[in-house]
Amino acid sequence: MEKRIYPQAIDSVVMPEPFGRQIFNDAGKAVAALQALYDRNTKFLRDSFTALAAGGNNNKRYRAFYPEVGVTTTSFTQIDSRQAYGHMPTPGHFSTTITQPALFERYLIEQLRLIMRNHGVPVTVSESTTPIPLHFAFLEGSHVDGAAAERIRRPIRDLFDVPDLDGTDDQIANGTFEVALGEARPLAAFTAQRIDYSLHRMSHYTATSPQHFQNFVLFTNYQFYIDEFVARAHDLMAKGGGGYVEFVEPGNVVTKAGQSAPSHGVAPLRLPQMPAYHLKKPNHGGITMVNIGVGPSNAKTITDHIAVLRPHAWVMLGHCAGLRNSQALGDYVLAHAYVREDHVLDDDLPVWVPIPPLAEIQVALQEAVAEVTGLSGYDLKRIMRTGTVATIDNRNWELRDQRGPVQRLSQSRAIALDMESATIAANGFRFRVPYGTLLCVSDKPLHGELKLPGMATEFYKRQVAQHLTIGIRAMEKLAEMPMERLHSRKLRSFSETAFQ
Repeated sequence: MEKRIYPQAIDSVVMPEPFGRQIFNDAGKAVAALQALYDRNTKFLRDSFTALAAGGNNNKRYRAFYPEVGVTTTSFTQIDSRQAYGHMPTPGHFSTTITQPALFERYLIEQLRLIMRNHGVPVTVSESTTPIPLHFAFLEGSHVDGAAAERIRRPIRDLFDVPDLDGTDDQIANGTFEVALGEARPLAAFTAQRIDYSLHRMSHYTATSPQHFQNFVLFTNYQFYIDEFVARAHDLMAKGGGGYVEFVEPGNVVTKAGQSAPSHGVAPLRLPQMPAYHLKKPNHGGITMVNIGVGPSNAKTITDHIAVLRPHAWVMLGHCAGLRNSQALGDYVLAHAYVREDHVLDDDLPVWVPIPPLAEIQVALQEAVAEVTGLSGYDLKRIMRTGTVATIDNRNWELRDQRGPVQRLSQSRAIALDMESATIAANGFRFRVPYGTLLCVSDKPLHGELKLPGMATEFYKRQVAQHLTIGIRAMEKLAEMPMERLHSRKLRSFSETAFQ
């Protein structure tokens, strides 16, 4: 019988020097301290891995912790009731772990500044008790040689902390998190490890770095929209940018304003599952467009991840089935309610939860339609209907007994049917990201009105350009709006985190 040789027990845990708790009355200095601590601790893990791969001590465990920011309030401070975030609901101690402070620098400074202003209290920077997984300590774009890992004579999990699914859930955002006695209440909707997980997934699914994502996001379910967006972006860059400074494509291929060709980046051999394109402005004020393909699963997946970047708005632009005889191919549908039969969010957001329309998004979309089409008032109703959009998870619902689905669609007063819009809106509601939907009718299956060969090409050529123009214009309108107006109190629950 083969004799097994077991490795020696780990005799000690090696960590960086303890970091003393620091108190700040300046948000910028607090974020700088978070950055210094994060850089030190992630470098410690990377250096430890490198040393082990070179033959270092395999009988020690290496550990470093995420930075943490906390704040304590002692009174029920009266704040401006119009504000949706930037304040704590009750007295107590609140904290959150922080990752990649450089990526979130502007966001963190703004959140901490609002808390300090609204409550008149300082913030505390310290080390948390949450270990940084080795996988999340490597710099973006790092390549770890498989041979180096093989030279480490013990399982990586014996020597380093690895991603822990217990720390990547959405209990805080879902409103199901329960604070244990004596623990701090959450200051933000996402923990550091949850954010790190999504940042890595984002790069995988979109083939672009999270740093390129903008605060105004358009989703589409057709490549035609992406082709038009890319063509416009390249034209904008060649003409000087028109306020946009860069255009980034999959592979982090960057074309700068004033140039007609990319300056750096390498296009991937094949497109990723959900390619993203970024028309950038300073401070992430531009537009990101993502082709999520068809279906609610992709819609949930990508919004689960983009939500950790805390965008200011996301909108679905795509095609749908028109359900009313009075609609024509090419008409627009502005969703103000949703029938949710996508099922991918049933465990996170029960179907009995209403998804309300957000006035700021609705107005921006309607005004953009009017501006681009030249129609207004009663005339606008000739090409656009406002009503309920139904989202389903079965693309071939027409092949089954239609009596059930058709009856439900009629009773809900639905005017359009697709497979993504309700998912995107529901996840916007769940993650407190302002959302909206503007669809274009591309067929009418209930009325036997399908596009004939040749009609499709002409339809897409004519309608996609106008639809995309409307979407871009709506996003530009939202970007011009004060952010405290855009982030609606409708999205906040009884006991909310202070961070947006």
